[in-house]
Amino acid sequence: MTRGAISISQLVLNEVARAPAIPAPGLYHFLRPEPSPSQHPLAHCGQPPHIRLRRCAVAKAYNGVGMEGFIAAWYARQTLNDSEEFKRIAQRIAPYLPAGAHVLEIAPGPGYLAIELAKLSGCRMQGLDISRSFVRIATDNARKAGVHADFEQGDAADLPFPADQFDFIVCRAAFKNFARPLQALDEMQRVLKGGGVALVIDLRKDFSAQALNDYVRGRGAISAAIIKLIFHTTLKKRAYTKDGIANLVAQSQFRQGDIRLEPIGFELWLHK
Repeated sequence: MTRGAISISQLVLNEVARAPAIPAPGLYHFLRPEPSPSQHPLAHCGQPPHIRLRRCAVAKAYNGVGMEGFIAAWYARQTLNDSEEFKRIAQRIAPYLPAGAHVLEIAPGPGYLAIELAKLSGCRMQGLDISRSFVRIATDNARKAGVHADFEQGDAADLPFPADQFDFIVCRAAFKNFARPLQALDEMQRVLKGGGVALVIDLRKDFSAQALNDYVRGRGAISAAIIKLIFHTTLKKRAYTKDGIANLVAQSQFRQGDIRLEPIGFELWLHK
């Protein structure tokens, strides 16, 4: 999602983080003091925090193994079965898009959510993924669906867009895999229009054993065992706690946000 990168671990996480609920009373709101320039995590780059982050060279855009070739094709076939879920998410986001909205999905994978949003809202839809295979697959899926949605390859920590371009950004089930999460947040803030909103949906690190048991219930003993193993050995290590994601956002150009905790995931709402 950088994704722009999906890792293989996401094969079992596509539906972990449920569809976004619109911020409402009861959300955890956080606000942290702005750090001094010397405290900014990017100070080692030798550039002020507001400078484009592409000047800081980092070898890899995501954690884990990227999805290309037959793995991406397999993933696309599997997640096609979740079309109703993507429609449900799109239906919940669409009412909050202004007329003629310009929307970016970071790490769209096969593009199913982006396509549903374009269908439902008529928005100008763009997607950016680290996987060239997914860019090709998503472009083909949009063509078959008869909607206009542009997909391109790129790094979420170095978005190839001018500032103040998008009304809404969504990143689902990918943020934990970003190798440069702070830079990705700063890039989201940079390309959002004033008043724009970014939504990150992902796994929470401190999910309970009961929440995981509830999640795998009905999936069959073998599938449940595999999912639990991957959650505990891979996904949980990369995921964020509420305080962890709040601290990260506090260091970003957003400075503050709202978090809604679900039993096994979280929704992070950010406003420019």
